[in-house]
Amino acid sequence: MRLLFAGTPEVALPSLRALAESEHEVVAVLTRPDARRGRGRTLHPSPVAAWAREQGIPVLTPRTLRDAEAQEEIAALGVDAAPVVAYGALIPPALLDVPRHGWVNLHFSLLPAWRGAAPVQHAVIAGDDVTGATTFRIEEGLDTGPVLGTLTETVRPTDTAGDLLARLAGSGAPLLLATLDALESGSAVPVPQPADGVSHAPRLEVTDARVEWAAPAVAVDRLVRGTTPAPGPWTTAPDGSRLKLGPVQVRADVDDLAPGALHAAKAEVLVGTGNGAVELGQVAPAGRSWMAAADWARGARLPEEARLGGEAA
Repeated sequence: MRLLFAGTPEVALPSLRALAESEHEVVAVLTRPDARRGRGRTLHPSPVAAWAREQGIPVLTPRTLRDAEAQEEIAALGVDAAPVVAYGALIPPALLDVPRHGWVNLHFSLLPAWRGAAPVQHAVIAGDDVTGATTFRIEEGLDTGPVLGTLTETVRPTDTAGDLLARLAGSGAPLLLATLDALESGSAVPVPQPADGVSHAPRLEVTDARVEWAAPAVAVDRLVRGTTPAPGPWTTAPDGSRLKLGPVQVRADVDDLAPGALHAAKAEVLVGTGNGAVELGQVAPAGRSWMAAADWARGARLPEEARLGGEAA
């Protein structure tokens, strides 16, 4: 089949590579426009755009798919299907039926659970034991289209969202390819999503990644892992500056620290929560690199009653 691949970040690359190496033909790639990154705020292409250009695959970067010229350019490709992996924008109704087999999304949850932009992060934060990936045909509703294929993946106790997403991106690539093969052969059986079991996973903002130390230690651990690497878990240091947090360890053996209270020893730093405590791993003070929490605590010269999570300076 002739394919238009729509995707933007690194997690879309396993699927793009698999399709480019298959019997199908990726005639073009649709991705988000170049974005400014880094201290110099220079423009950089998306990972998908950079890889496609290296392979000589034409790249489309419209600012909006509602633009008539962009829609005409896509229609002129004459593709049979448009596989989508983390493209980052909605497909407007005018384009949904342009490919013969529609737009086929690889979504990183077991739909109808975790519809939305951040399914993996929300699965980790919620403490799900099992998640997965789903291929479905995109329709006007958000992640509501009929399911074409699924796979399951165990959520490991120490998984960050980044760890889990990387595994799903790898295992999801053959699922997407198998789905397209089934569409071509006519063996695909679209299954409507059930009305029960729907949950939503909106995009997480920086404010969502702030640790609330009054929460139980288990919830703190899940929030930290679920927002790693993005948008990045954080709290406020005793001086009111922002302190980035790496994964923590639940310490069920400590129950005498108030929420946010610090206990800094030579080789460990403990923080009280609403139920138990957590041991900090790596931290990054404002404007500084990552370091062991014990090294930060020694350098910060913390006062006797030091706490995390107060008002920002």
